Amino acid sequence: MFLLFEEAGKFMAGRVLSEADASAQVELDSGKRVKVKSANILLKFEKPAPAALLAAAQVVSQSIELELAWEFSPEDEFGFADLARDYFSDKATLEQQAGMLVRLFESPHYFRRAGKGRFKKAPAEIIALALAAIEKKKQIALQTQAWVEELSRGECPQAIREQLYKILFKPDKNAAEYKAVVEASRATRLGPLELLIKAGAIDSPYQFHWRRFLLENFPKGTGFPKLDAPLIKDELPLSSARAFSIDDSATTEIDDALSVQGLGTGTVLLGIHIAAPGLAIQPGSPVDLVGRNRLSTVYMPGYKVTMLPDEVVQNYTLMEGRDCPAVSLYVTLDEATLEIQSTETKLERVHIAANLRHDQLDAIVTLDWLENPEFSHDIDPQPLLDKRDQLSFLHRLAKDLKAKREVVRGKPENFNRPDYNFKLVGNDGAEPQGHEQVQISVRERGAPLDLIVSEAMILANSTWGNWMAELGVPGIYRSQASMLPGVKVRMGTRALPHAGLGVKSYAWSSSPLRRYTDLVNQWQIIACARHGKTAALVAPFKPKDADLFSIISSFDGAYFAYNDYQRAIERFWTLKFVQQNNISEITATVFKENMVRADDLPLVLPVTGANGLPRGARVLIKLGDIDEVTLDIHGTVIERLDTPEMTDAEGDSGEDDEDAGAGPIAIAVDMSEGEAPAVEAPVEPTSS
Repeated sequence: MFLLFEEAGKFMAGRVLSEADASAQVELDSGKRVKVKSANILLKFEKPAPAALLAAAQVVSQSIELELAWEFSPEDEFGFADLARDYFSDKATLEQQAGMLVRLFESPHYFRRAGKGRFKKAPAEIIALALAAIEKKKQIALQTQAWVEELSRGECPQAIREQLYKILFKPDKNAAEYKAVVEASRATRLGPLELLIKAGAIDSPYQFHWRRFLLENFPKGTGFPKLDAPLIKDELPLSSARAFSIDDSATTEIDDALSVQGLGTGTVLLGIHIAAPGLAIQPGSPVDLVGRNRLSTVYMPGYKVTMLPDEVVQNYTLMEGRDCPAVSLYVTLDEATLEIQSTETKLERVHIAANLRHDQLDAIVTLDWLENPEFSHDIDPQPLLDKRDQLSFLHRLAKDLKAKREVVRGKPENFNRPDYNFKLVGNDGAEPQGHEQVQISVRERGAPLDLIVSEAMILANSTWGNWMAELGVPGIYRSQASMLPGVKVRMGTRALPHAGLGVKSYAWSSSPLRRYTDLVNQWQIIACARHGKTAALVAPFKPKDADLFSIISSFDGAYFAYNDYQRAIERFWTLKFVQQNNISEITATVFKENMVRADDLPLVLPVTGANGLPRGARVLIKLGDIDEVTLDIHGTVIERLDTPEMTDAEGDSGEDDEDAGAGPIAIAVDMSEGEAPAVEAPVEPTSS
């Protein structure tokens, strides 16, 4: 005797070896023996052979019209053999019964399973929906296959072009467009990105990078909701100081300024004045929620995405000619020794006498101009001459502060590599399109105006960090346990040392219009200024506040993503500069195996022919092809430009290689700040 039974959703048949009430031992045609529960036995028969019955059942099942079988089936639950007798005849053969079983089992949209060979017909409306879904799935499959064929031919369907960035970076893996790219990638043995490039899906490499960044960080766009800037209601006293800011011409969020009083008296009062949006914007307010969502301004050549709307920023920015609300740190100094005698924080209004601009004044405010009273340029503007004594003192102080930090730090800070300024000709702050003419100029790190601002902001951020800690008021701190390789800068709520900067603690507080952490710290500093020793009781954020940890976590992720994009898009414009100027050869310096850094461009690239060359070796490189989508460029060493003796003596610059990972699409970024205090200073990036 033979049995037809169901096993794991499949129909099988075999010869009965033994049978009990609850189960039977069955031998399959393959010789395998299985134990079959009685509940799974559907038919018992003597002939035909099991294999013949299963084959015949498949043939019969395909001849059964589902619509007709559904009409024949009763409203109540029924067995497959009963329906076979109604459909075929009252003497339905074993093959016909088995064929009906297979057909019912394969058609769940018409017949629902009700247990051991029993079924129940589905309602007509359910069948209609199911059939529509089946037809839709069929059409999608046909469309997907058509897209696969187009992609394989090197053509990009419009539907895939429209979903390009989602497909590549945030795919819906059930979407037909994504499945088509995957299938075409397999068929052509090309990576998805390479496939889409060859199919012409990427019209603009610049838009590729920009829209990827937006998709990952600003999926709803960069626009702002309608916001009204809250007013500062405090009656603030007017300071006697006349302050000036130092930024780039493109800077609109001017949030720090300096003043110097008392020159020539033996005691100098240095003022570090920070824009005070924290006096108006309150935690949890609509403006605060926008800032907390964005967390930082995003900078890139020719363009920026601000943390706050411009119409809000302009209410608090330190604009020339205005009396601006400020959180001011006053540092009393001995004019001769530059020793700090005392510090005081005030909430006040400060008159901003001038907005000085790096790009207009770096060529004038040189070391000779600052240190030699007899030195002058033919182009010295009178407003700058009026501040010459103040700038000279500030530069002397900055050098002294830097030297003292270096003692704590244990070694000098290294500014061997220049900073680069990017300018898109005729862009005027509009969103770039990627075809603009780009100009790249050099600005040496540690230039006098840079040094003045950097050291003043480090002084303010470390002083306020220490002060909050003394009063028991939590803040957001940046710390670095040591300068050993691999020890990174961390963010936390404890006032820990920052070894890279050589300060006792460091709390970003000087850019509240551009970084959300600084706005948070400003709220805490304002509480300290108003309430002193009881500030911890009334400050917006209390010790171990979970909200502070949440802000730190969000900021860390956003800040890394924004910096990563800035460096990637700067690489894009560097490669564009190379193309526009037909640069085929560059001089470069080896800094690790088969990797070089261009001497006169912000460009790191892999090369062939550098095997065995030591770090610091200078070489002439022939550039290869540029891929603007992957940001990839390779080079070949043509010749060595220095002698081994020179490299042995001078080759190891001691610099970090944080930009050494420049590569396809994104640039790996080492966020260590141990070698670059200017990174900590909130000076507007020159690429803005």
